Amino acid sequence: MTSELQVNKTSIDSNELSNLLQSRTVPLLVFDLRPKEDFASAHIDGSVHAVCDAHAKETIMPKIPKDAKIVLVCDDGSVSGPTAEMMRSYGFNTSFLQGGIKTWNRNFVRGNTDSMIPAEELWQQLSQGRENVLIIDVREPDEFSDFRIDGSTNVPLADLFNPAIVTRLPRDKEIVTVCPHGNRSMVAVFALARNGIKAKGLYGGLAAWGQVLSSKVIRDGKEAATSPEIIQVRKVGKGCLSYIIGSKGESLVIDPVYPAEKYVELARDRGLQITKVMDTHQHADHVSAAKELARIAGAELLMSSYEQYDFDSKRLADGDRISIGQSEIRAIHTPGHTAGSLSYLLDEKYLFTGDILFADGIGRPDLRDKAQEFAVDLYDTMQRLLSLHSNIVILPAHHGEGVDAASGISTTIENARKYPILQLSEKEFVHKVTRTVLPRPMNYEKIIHLNKLAGQIGKNDISDLELGPNRCAISAS
Repeated sequence: MTSELQVNKTSIDSNELSNLLQSRTVPLLVFDLRPKEDFASAHIDGSVHAVCDAHAKETIMPKIPKDAKIVLVCDDGSVSGPTAEMMRSYGFNTSFLQGGIKTWNRNFVRGNTDSMIPAEELWQQLSQGRENVLIIDVREPDEFSDFRIDGSTNVPLADLFNPAIVTRLPRDKEIVTVCPHGNRSMVAVFALARNGIKAKGLYGGLAAWGQVLSSKVIRDGKEAATSPEIIQVRKVGKGCLSYIIGSKGESLVIDPVYPAEKYVELARDRGLQITKVMDTHQHADHVSAAKELARIAGAELLMSSYEQYDFDSKRLADGDRISIGQSEIRAIHTPGHTAGSLSYLLDEKYLFTGDILFADGIGRPDLRDKAQEFAVDLYDTMQRLLSLHSNIVILPAHHGEGVDAASGISTTIENARKYPILQLSEKEFVHKVTRTVLPRPMNYEKIIHLNKLAGQIGKNDISDLELGPNRCAISAS
């Protein structure tokens, strides 16, 4: 049995660490501070790779229970020793392995493939059925309530050190732990393993989940007698929708998101070459991939002439027509969400509405701080769109949480006419939408600024900027 004296020592030897690992009386975390490749080549069974930097100090350390015993490991103790002292100064019961990994006289574990699951792999698994997977979100309740993976369960990290809570978790499901970037979730994997529960952490966390793209063929041009074909591309963790329109070997992409390379791959799989790329408006909730996609595909870039951009592109105005193979798109100026929003009507049958009109709501007018002015424009835009043919299919740029997207997200002009909010008079409509208070998209001002600029955007920054829900809609009710 490990004594209290041993548990509180600043340095411990291999025998003491082995006893701690075998004990279940002390909440224990063993953090390996060596480079990731060294950890993967050989590490102590039950340890997890960790980086003790400023980010960890701000995001992970405050979530670790104060009664947990933490043991740090490095090559020889030169890094883990001072780090342990630093953590003790913050009130943590932290020790380090004296002499480092070189003194460990027991078996090593090689590789780390079983402790993490890539976001793409988790999405594929969930697409095949959710009944055998339990996603545990280890953030705090206020973080979880803001946004989450659909169907996930909130169990804050500290609670996973409570045996009474852990014993209630199912043993017959694959457990995946989730946090913003994967750091807390890896601690959660270790905490669960200490209680005999095998789990995996979502690699890259919710930031990585927000970059997963999934595609659905809305109209198969190969099976139809005439073109076009339409592929809806969904950013799973963000609710963003974009489109590839193909005809006679050519394709046009509307509202692309990162990673831009995915559109080239999807088009190629359909025997299409991307020749045109366009946005419906200047987005506030995600970084547009239009410039990047046009560059890597060698395609023409088309943007609204009513928006301000600091890069070269062909500018579109109301009534302009764009050909793609045998099909034609007509641009319709639809202000209200932004001053320069355009909707695109394909062959007078399919309407790509951006953030103006959704399958379950309408665009919000307040993200440019001109809510009253934009609300009037929004009302006029709605009247113009609702005057189109009833059978026109609406294909928006976003969808809300909890929506079943398996068969694609769409509605029709006929259905939109029935939205309660669109039954109001202009005065009632403007009054309602200007007094609807909604939280704003995270980092929206920075994202708007980036979407105006020329040049490439650092891809590593995109996932953090886009973390969180899209928040571009007002309910149709």
